[in-house]
Amino acid sequence: MAATDLSVHLLRQRELMELLLFKLEELEMLVTTGRTRWVRHASAEVERVIEAIGAGALARDGVFVEVAREWGVPEAMTLRELVEVAPGEAWREVMQSHLEVMTQLADEIAQKRSAVDRHLRTALRVTQETIAGLGEPTGEYAATGSRLTAPSSRLLDVQV
Repeated sequence: MAATDLSVHLLRQRELMELLLFKLEELEMLVTTGRTRWVRHASAEVERVIEAIGAGALARDGVFVEVAREWGVPEAMTLRELVEVAPGEAWREVMQSHLEVMTQLADEIAQKRSAVDRHLRTALRVTQETIAGLGEPTGEYAATGSRLTAPSSRLLDVQV
C-alpha cells in the first residue's frame, strides 16, 4: 500500500530534520564556545544533511503521487490537504501526526538557523575588529614585501 510507504518516507524525513536540528545545535555550540577549529566540519555536516533531506523529498514526492492516485484525489496536494482527504480516521491521524511533528521541527530549525547566523555574524565582526585594532593598517604588498598601495587601504571591511 502506497500510504504505508509514504508514512515510512515521512518518518525518514522527520529523522533527517531532527538530525539537521542536532547538527545546527552542534554548530552553534562550537561557535559560541570559540571552538572554531571544527566549524568547517560541522558546516559540511549540516550541508550533507540538507542534501539528504532534498533527495528524500524527491523520493517522497513520487510516493505521494501514488497515494493520491490510490485515494482518488488530485496528485498536486500538500500533506495538509492529504490529511483532510485521507480515507479513514487511522490514516488521517497518522498523516496529521507527521504533519504536526514536521511543522514543529521546521520551526525549530528556522529558529536555530537564525541563532547560528547571528553567532557567526558576531564572530566575524569581533574578528574584524580585532584585526583592525592590531595597529597599523596592513595595506597591500608585493612579493618582495614592499607596500603597493597607501597605508589606509584594508583587506577587511571593518564597517559592519
